[in-house]
Amino acid sequence: MELHVQIHTNEAAEISREVIERLVNTNLESKVSGYLKKYEAKDDAEGTIEIKIEKNKKDLFNGKLIARLDRDDFVFEREDYENLDDLINNLFRHLKESLSDS
Repeated sequence: MELHVQIHTNEAAEISREVIERLVNTNLESKVSGYLKKYEAKDDAEGTIEIKIEKNKKDLFNGKLIARLDRDDFVFEREDYENLDDLINNLFRHLKESLSDS
């Protein structure tokens, strides 16, 4: 399965893009790579991980992770995180837990 990763930010969060990319890659490699193996066995499987990070009016981070893996869809949203690391790690933890349940 070829996995496509898309990262979207609003203007206020764009300054953190490099950190976001690093955190997303680290989480994909360490937290969910093992759980994605079941999709890799399918020759025609397609996967997309979409991350949306924005800074809100309270100067805190909101995030949304949308994972479309073969025919399975997962969506997780969190709001008002002061620490970007905690937000992204939390989103991927929820994805990992959902993948382990399915």
